[in-house]
Amino acid sequence: MEPKDYVLVKIEGEYAYLREIGKGEESDVFIALALLPMGADIGTKLHCEFFQYTVIE
Repeated sequence: MEPKDYVLVKIEGEYAYLREIGKGEESDVFIALALLPMGADIGTKLHCEFFQYTVIE
């Protein structure tokens, strides 16, 4: 799996919707909020590599 950058676009309960940066809604991914770093909120940019998410500026 290649590394990808996402932006957190929506939170619903215990789940988050991430959108790949530079792509449309069709690239949205639905994951458990617990997999994201503490403090991640709507608008946070994230880098994913080997299913580990880190905040990017």
